[in-house]
Amino acid sequence: MTLDLSGRVAVVTGASRGIGYFIARELAAAGAHVIAVARTVGGLEELDDQIKADGCGQATLVPLDLADMAGIDRLGGAIHERWGKLDILVANAGVLGVISPIGHVEAKTFEKVMTINVTATWRLIRSVDPLLRLSDAGRAIILSSNAAHSARAFWAPYAASKAAVETMMRSWAHETESLALRVNAADPGATRTAMRAQAMPGEDPETLPHPSEIARRIVPLASPELKETGLIFQAKHNRFVAYRQPE
Repeated sequence: MTLDLSGRVAVVTGASRGIGYFIARELAAAGAHVIAVARTVGGLEELDDQIKADGCGQATLVPLDLADMAGIDRLGGAIHERWGKLDILVANAGVLGVISPIGHVEAKTFEKVMTINVTATWRLIRSVDPLLRLSDAGRAIILSSNAAHSARAFWAPYAASKAAVETMMRSWAHETESLALRVNAADPGATRTAMRAQAMPGEDPETLPHPSEIARRIVPLASPELKETGLIFQAKHNRFVAYRQPE
């Protein structure tokens, strides 16, 4: 079934490259107006050119460092002033930090990972939650990672940040389960991105799915027909999975 997002407004963070870039393109191709957020102006302009070339949807470019918490607040206000609501949030932006023994991680590195991956995600949710509630079918997609559950050696800062993000998502989903808003996490799995290359420099990227393929699997979570909430969507397996208590 073709996804129709005509007339819907979507925010995508980390939209200048990788999975976020292709999610933004897919949303626009489905008819959404994409508010593309990223630090890199050149990447945003390339995205805008590509959306225009694709001939579907429109984009509003927002150059913003997500460490700028007041800037995130202003984003919510600007969306309300112009559109009066938000239909889709894709919280995709994130940083890896370092792959290192936890005792060797520098304080500034740990703090950056938590600021961008956790605090900025909370601030973004705080800024747009009232707008998503004004939609007839608000959809929030929070990008996560299997690292949140595997807790692999040397991945502590990134894994902890994604575990925190998933916990916020679950709590938010419980708070809104009686509303039209649906909130889920998406685990893209190993993907051919710059972050993956940073984490696994010896890996052959050609063995991994392209971010465009992963984006096509994730974007249906923005559908007004979606029923699931509070779950993890595993893009690798194209399925939702539920949480369970420790055993």
